[in-house]
Amino acid sequence: MLPTYKDHGFNLVNRLSYLFHEPRRGDIVSFRLLAGGHVMYMKRIVGLPGETVTFRKGQLNIDGKPLDEPYVKLRGNWEHEDETVGPDQYYVVGDNRDMPWHDHEKGRLNRNLIVGKVLL
Repeated sequence: MLPTYKDHGFNLVNRLSYLFHEPRRGDIVSFRLLAGGHVMYMKRIVGLPGETVTFRKGQLNIDGKPLDEPYVKLRGNWEHEDETVGPDQYYVVGDNRDMPWHDHEKGRLNRNLIVGKVLL
C-alpha cells in the first residue's frame, strides 16, 4: 500500500464499519486470506460486485471507463484482460502500481473475508 501506508506500520481496523452499509469503492480494507489466520492484509477496493475491471497501460478501467485515482502516485504499465467481479466479491489492489503485475497482490476478494475498514 505504499506510499499511502508504510510497511510494518501499526494500523487500526474498524470492525464495525460495515454493519450498516457495504464496503465502498476507495475504502481501504483489512482482510484475512485464511480463516483464523493471524496475518492481515490491506488493500483498496476499486471494483464493486458485478463490475468489470480492466487495466490498460496502467490505467484502471471499470466497465470500460477510466477510474480517477488521485491516491496512485506510482502508476506502472499493467495490462490485464477484463475480469468480472462476482455478486459477493470486491476487487482489491494496492496503491503502488509501479511493481510488476505478477509481484503485486490483487484480485477478487470474497465479502466474508473482509474484517473491516482501515483507519488512518
